[in-house]
Amino acid sequence: SPFSSERIGKRVYIDILNRAQRYVHIMTPYLILDDEMIAALRYCAARGVETTIIMPHIPDKVYAYLLARTYYPELIKHGVNIYEYTPGFIHAKIFVSDNSRAVVGTINLDYRSLYHHFECATYLYRTSSVLAIEEDFQATKDQCHRVSTTDVEKLPFHQKALGLLTKLVAPLM
Repeated sequence: SPFSSERIGKRVYIDILNRAQRYVHIMTPYLILDDEMIAALRYCAARGVETTIIMPHIPDKVYAYLLARTYYPELIKHGVNIYEYTPGFIHAKIFVSDNSRAVVGTINLDYRSLYHHFECATYLYRTSSVLAIEEDFQATKDQCHRVSTTDVEKLPFHQKALGLLTKLVAPLM
């Protein structure tokens, strides 16, 4: 809720990242991160936890897509795996970890979802549904391209520049 200072969705996501021991798998259509979420993702990967994000390869909003790509170099550099779903746009919002925890709902990894919108999600703990969510993640990942540092470097200058300019107003997005 934008009327609460608790930011429950964000806290749950960070808690999953901090508690993970083997893996955290994330699917989100938007990636507009604050410093705290970047630090949590980096820390998760630095601890040797497989930290993987699936993003769309074909965007619905080009500016959000270009902005998301500005986070790729730092995340990849620090061990976060980034994949893009090549068949089209992916709109799922999931976090799944260690075959024991999952969140499925409307909470994107962006400012609007984490700070400005009313969002809802289901937190699942030690249920068979968590395994089904992980299976879906893996099936989706099989249709993805893993983004490398080289891929990010090859982006046209105008796309990189537009992404960086958009980052100036990221909290409004």
